[in-house]
Amino acid sequence: MLPESLSENSTASALADLATTGKLEFGELTIEVAPGNIVAALGRAKHDLGFTRLSTVCGVDRFPVEPRYEVIYHLQSVTTKERLRLKSRVSGDNPEIESGCSVFRSANWYERETYDFFGIRFLNHPDLKRIQLPEQFEGHPLRKDFPVTGNRY
Repeated sequence: MLPESLSENSTASALADLATTGKLEFGELTIEVAPGNIVAALGRAKHDLGFTRLSTVCGVDRFPVEPRYEVIYHLQSVTTKERLRLKSRVSGDNPEIESGCSVFRSANWYERETYDFFGIRFLNHPDLKRIQLPEQFEGHPLRKDFPVTGNRY
């Protein structure tokens, strides 16, 4: 449910049925959606609203809060010069969400990086494997419970 203050925002209104909450700060709109709605929200933002550029995908570890992780997609409309942030929260017990690669091919490496550092699995990703750390590396170093000094070998 979107706050009343966003009722006049056309982008927020177009995503209202998929949104759990949203806010407008510093001229940028953030819409939070359930993990099961992320692909639908990305598709609508791209095809119906003109947010054709995916600039990044990132993760946030909110430990000890549950749901522990946030997956954030940063979108841009090249024609209107607007920005949109789509955010979804996933559980720390089973951190997984549907991949956005079916909507934005550019999500591929961003999602791999988020998997690499946070351990969030992107379902139906075409090639989900580590991108910066070696395959034999154990753990995910941007998790808040990862040892500060790193793993000792």
